[in-house]
Amino acid sequence: MTAKQIRVMVLNDMEKLERTLFRLEQGFELQFRLGPTLQGKHVHVHTNYPAEGERFERHKFRVLDWINPTGREDDSDKFCTLDLKISGSYQYYFDKEKSGDGYIVVDPVLRVGEDNHVLPLDCISIQTYLSKCLGPLDEWLDRLRVAKEAGYNMIHFTPLQTLGVSRSCYSLADQLELNPDFSPPGQTYTWTDVANLLEKMKNEWNMLCITDVVYNHTAANSKWIKKHPECGYNLVNSPHLKPAWVLDRALWHVTCAIADGKYKDKGLPALIQNHEHLHAIRGVLWQDVFPKIKLWEFFQVKVEPMVEQFRTLLQSGAKPDRSKAEGKQQLKIIQDPQFRRFGNTVDMNSALETFVPHGSSPGAIEDCCNWLRRRLEELNGEHYHEIKHHQEQATNCIAETVSYERLADHGPKLGPVTRKHPLVTRYFTFPFEEATFEQDLELMNQPEKSCHFLAHNGWVMGDDPLRNFAEPGSNVYIRRELICWGDSVKLRYGNGPEDCPYLWAHMQKYTEITAKHFVGVRLDNCHSTPLHVAEFMLSAARTLRPDLYVVAELFTGSEELDNVFVTRLGISSLIREAMSAGDSHEEGRLVYRYGGEPVGAFLQPSLRPLVPSIAHAMFLDVTHDNECPIQIRSVYDSLPSSAIVSMACCATGSTRGYDELVPHQISVVSEERFYSKWNPQAKPSSPDEVNLQSGIIAGKLALNRLHQELASKGFNQVFVDQVDVDIVAVTRHCPSTHQSVVAVCRTAFKNPKHHRYTDEVPPMCIPGKIEEVVLEARTVERQADSYKKDERSINGMPGYTVEIKEHIQLKDSKVVRQAGVTSRGRSEFVQEIVFEQLTPGSVIAFRVSLDPKSQELVGVLRHHLIQFNPLYKAGSLPDPNTPGILKNPLTQIMSKMTLADMNILLFRCDSEEKEDGGGCYNIPGWKPLKYGGLQGLLSVMADIRPKNDLGHPFCDNLRQGDWMIDYVSNRLISRGGTLAEVGQWFQAMFAYLKHIPRYLIPCYFDAILVGAYTTALDVTFKQMSSFVQNGSTFVKLLALGSVQMCAVGRFPALPPLSPALSDVPYRVNEITKQKEQCCVSMAAGLPHFSAGIFRCWGRDTFIALRGLMLVTGRHMEARNIILAFAGTMRHGLIPNLLGEGVGARFNCRDAVWWWLQCIQDYCTMVPSGTDILQCPVSRMYPTDDSKPLTAGTVDQPLYELIHEAMERHMQGIEFRERNAGPQIDNNMRDEGFNIVAKVNPDTGFVYGGNRFNCGTWMDKMGESERARNKGIPATPRDGSAVEIVGLCKSTLRWLVALHKQGLFPYNSLAIHKDGKQLSMSYEEWDRKVQQNFEKMFYVSHDPNDPNEKHPELVHKQGIYKDSYGASSTWCDYQLRPNFPIAMVVAPELFTVEHAWEALNISEEKLLESLNELYCITWNNIPEWLWPIGYFLRAKIYFAKKLGKDTYDKTVYLVKNVLSRHYVHMERSSWKGLPELTNENGQYCPFSCETQAWSLATVLEVLHDL
Repeated sequence: MTAKQIRVMVLNDMEKLERTLFRLEQGFELQFRLGPTLQGKHVHVHTNYPAEGERFERHKFRVLDWINPTGREDDSDKFCTLDLKISGSYQYYFDKEKSGDGYIVVDPVLRVGEDNHVLPLDCISIQTYLSKCLGPLDEWLDRLRVAKEAGYNMIHFTPLQTLGVSRSCYSLADQLELNPDFSPPGQTYTWTDVANLLEKMKNEWNMLCITDVVYNHTAANSKWIKKHPECGYNLVNSPHLKPAWVLDRALWHVTCAIADGKYKDKGLPALIQNHEHLHAIRGVLWQDVFPKIKLWEFFQVKVEPMVEQFRTLLQSGAKPDRSKAEGKQQLKIIQDPQFRRFGNTVDMNSALETFVPHGSSPGAIEDCCNWLRRRLEELNGEHYHEIKHHQEQATNCIAETVSYERLADHGPKLGPVTRKHPLVTRYFTFPFEEATFEQDLELMNQPEKSCHFLAHNGWVMGDDPLRNFAEPGSNVYIRRELICWGDSVKLRYGNGPEDCPYLWAHMQKYTEITAKHFVGVRLDNCHSTPLHVAEFMLSAARTLRPDLYVVAELFTGSEELDNVFVTRLGISSLIREAMSAGDSHEEGRLVYRYGGEPVGAFLQPSLRPLVPSIAHAMFLDVTHDNECPIQIRSVYDSLPSSAIVSMACCATGSTRGYDELVPHQISVVSEERFYSKWNPQAKPSSPDEVNLQSGIIAGKLALNRLHQELASKGFNQVFVDQVDVDIVAVTRHCPSTHQSVVAVCRTAFKNPKHHRYTDEVPPMCIPGKIEEVVLEARTVERQADSYKKDERSINGMPGYTVEIKEHIQLKDSKVVRQAGVTSRGRSEFVQEIVFEQLTPGSVIAFRVSLDPKSQELVGVLRHHLIQFNPLYKAGSLPDPNTPGILKNPLTQIMSKMTLADMNILLFRCDSEEKEDGGGCYNIPGWKPLKYGGLQGLLSVMADIRPKNDLGHPFCDNLRQGDWMIDYVSNRLISRGGTLAEVGQWFQAMFAYLKHIPRYLIPCYFDAILVGAYTTALDVTFKQMSSFVQNGSTFVKLLALGSVQMCAVGRFPALPPLSPALSDVPYRVNEITKQKEQCCVSMAAGLPHFSAGIFRCWGRDTFIALRGLMLVTGRHMEARNIILAFAGTMRHGLIPNLLGEGVGARFNCRDAVWWWLQCIQDYCTMVPSGTDILQCPVSRMYPTDDSKPLTAGTVDQPLYELIHEAMERHMQGIEFRERNAGPQIDNNMRDEGFNIVAKVNPDTGFVYGGNRFNCGTWMDKMGESERARNKGIPATPRDGSAVEIVGLCKSTLRWLVALHKQGLFPYNSLAIHKDGKQLSMSYEEWDRKVQQNFEKMFYVSHDPNDPNEKHPELVHKQGIYKDSYGASSTWCDYQLRPNFPIAMVVAPELFTVEHAWEALNISEEKLLESLNELYCITWNNIPEWLWPIGYFLRAKIYFAKKLGKDTYDKTVYLVKNVLSRHYVHMERSSWKGLPELTNENGQYCPFSCETQAWSLATVLEVLHDL
């Protein structure tokens, strides 16, 4: 059972993808997901893909339902889906304004044979037949049998309908009637007879048939167009063509005059032979034709009548009508819609506005009329010059056409100018008797006659294919730029069926007849067919035949324009031609371009992004309307070029006549002979019969069989090797069996009889074991009559045949002299081929397997990979000697791992690895990996895999040696325990990997690692909270940050916990062999704060602990971290830099408050969380001045330390840092080492610090002597910092509640003031903060607010101050991102309306909408990411209080902001969120690439949602 293939289309605002091709197969699921620009918005995806059981209607769209698998507010996993079961082209768009749209194309499924088995598109081998050359219908099978016997499985017929008078296969007289030529005398065949024949071919011959549909034109002699001239472009419905028609008639009369010898004396005879004659034609045009027909008159105005009309208006006092004028209009000629000579006018309103008389006197009016007259004469002059330019172009085009048709060696050499072969092809039909030019012109004004002057079709070199060149606005006909098909009338559909009902109905019937009988259609002249017409007709065809196969050849000149046709019409295959290649190198490149993956490609996941593709190719050696390769190249090239085409991983084919070596083009217009029939006993010189010995038919049979076998058996990997100038080797490889077929083709673009080819053919090395020579063939001469073009049958060159051997052993080959087996390393067996008879025109194909040992090991490896992906079943072999470690699934081994083990398996940056004596793997010539664990490798492979970038240095390193492979397993084995078991599992898997060919190592290494990685993630998430387990992809990505940051190093980062504490993890120290604690510690960020004394920071740890440990369910480890830090308390503070406790610095005022907030969060979030209050804490510093004590010396319950911290603040903390001076801080000024933290007795606010130190998280210290900021903090924030006041209030509220529940023994704090003992209750302190906060921190709009002591410093109203009582008062009034922290932890301090306004101001001023990330900025210094979490949480909290509408808008903001973080995390090779960015989200080299608090606070937002 293969996994369902799912493709994901990520929608982005304003992304228009109409010119991008997305190909999908039936049975695939397409998911639409929201990109970062749309997350949070109410997006509606509309599509015209029909609902189950409904019919497709192009203009009927439905809205898809959103599915949110996690049912959360987060949009990262939300999708809507289409189960693709019907082929065709489908459109999608989102939102009413179509703020993004595109198309998808679903491939048809073709079925053949009596059993209706599937014919994959890549299996197609097609041959084109000109239907008129098949003779009577009862002889068709004899002629078509040639295709069957040559191994083709599809036939393309040119149209089977009645042909027009020109006998061109593509000029149809009646689209509904079967060509009567197919019925012999006395017999009338019908479409039913054709249907029976096609059905017989499908069931008995396993052949499908397609035919052309021609929508663009009909034969000029079609009877129905005479009855319905409105179906073409005529002078009645398209009067803009009148000037072109006049020129066309004039040119016809020039033809007659030349043919009758009337220009002989002007140097222009009927037989045009040289450039002087061309010059004479130019003279005739400029002297006789253009002055006589005066085309400019169709575009000019008659000046005097216009001036008279203007004079009358002025005399009557007329004024311009301002309501009509949209601003002042330039006077311009208004074209007469009927295109009469001088029939144009000007807008008198514009004239009145432009030419204003100075008064009402006759003189003033006359002056004004003279101004108008002059302007009209200028405008007429402009149009005269424009027509002159058109005539210059027309002259050039006429001269070029005559030169090609009558002088050029490669042209048709038409001979003398006659009425049958005119000077130039007529552009319009003229179904009336010959008359004079003047009489012709009179017909133009007789609608009943001029409606029959119909424009011919043709094509325009370099024209825009999306523009209809016959419509108004195009000058193609007057400029004679059309390469005209004089036998066909261009059809005029208009915008829809209502514009020309008969034509639409007629062509729909024609389409339905075709779709009823044929499995597919070739859209003839597709690039000139109006898109809306082809869309309509193909919809009608697909109604009858849902799996319609649509092919087309496009000449748009651009892949992007090709895509417009492919996507809108649902074209299944685009015709490509090997004859377009100028040399063998280009021919090989086309094979590589048109299909297949590279050999050794990675296995792609079944759920992956939908990526743009190129159109599926139908790669033909030659198309039926192109020149014969024998004439352009040589007869010897037919076979090798065919072989190169057959090796392409796409549909391939040819045209009838190529295989028989017909040495000329079989003309679609003039060829009237019949194809030869099949007769196994045919003689070489028989012109009307062929067999396997004719031409290259035997070679083509072998090649077609090989092509179909390769496609049906999954040989979908391709490698093209240009061996030398003429030799191309094409490898097709099967990724499940690792069999290959290598075809070596020696082309012969030049005839070996006249061109000297080298005898030196370079030897070739073929990796693996050659099982057989599938075929060796070459074109040879044989005894036969020389070629003579037969009068009745289309015959080939009898003097050539193919010498072919199939399925022989290498030793029996005539082409290969020897094949030596050499070994490249221990696992690479290579056969060196030396050629003996690889002559120009020959082909040899080898079937190659891996050597038996490699084949067996790959099979076993695939067997062990089935646990990760059922696709590996194909080509797998059971392992008779399975190593013990591989007998159980990897999940079983990994389920014993802790999350600390997972940190080692998945992550660990270079400094963490180095601390353990290792380092991250470094790829020579590239760069080191980000992590030592699997994520380091997977991050690189995630970039390489989708692009199959096998040339990447990473892949090179894997192919060149086992270093990386050994690194993965050895690193884990050296760790011991369960990690060592996982390492042994890798080692056992790699034992197979090391013994397979090196080119396969990258894809199997990737498969092993992807399997192990996904298993590790599954096990990881199972150990986390239900919020994570049931969470979205984004939630899980953020939760992985917990594994990334939380680790146990070689040296313990945390001070030891009390020995009296249960559940503490222990290990044996490798060096001392003593038992030691091994608690998980949290890094502040990677890579800068990951190891040694700089790993753990009090503030960072406790800002991140709730998100990374409590939300993820890592309760025990969270408890241990809380207690470890508690043990280092000194002066009533928690350290900033932990330094394992002994090197701690107590230089921050906020860490203790974040620690207290975490204890509160632990108590409320963890089941029985309040038990932590009774946990013993081993005091390292029981007094401020004690030396560090060992664990267990002095133990106290945690609640005592909480009370101590509160009491010490109320008492007042004041000390100087130990070892103050440059030895602990090189930049700090002396005063900065003085630490103060106290409580204001009036307000209850905690305050402290001075202007030379920074005791909060905004701790950037100036370092530059030059800038004179050394020792001066960027943001001292002394006084009462708003977030500390909020955290303190949160703690007070909580302790009051705990006391009431009997869980905290203290209700008041004892302090000593002036020798007296005083006390203050927790309730009173809480009340003071509550009463004073809004008064002191809110900056009101009232200029007379009595609480505002410094109104002169207010520059933003409606905000909350960043601090209160700073030594530099202006600092209090800065807008900074800290008050939302207070809002989240102590929302009771804020009034809802004030809070909401302040948040909105903050959003506008501080929230940076960046290319990738939303961050918080202040003071134009780097932008910080973590405060965004508190800002969004505050928005969510207060939005809920303001009603549903506000909440919905807030949720949109939150999703939209967070979607950028999601995208960053997905793309980041660190799989994290950075500490900070430079301005506008630019990368900051000083930032940690992934930061604990950034991950934690974003995860908390999702938890709140």
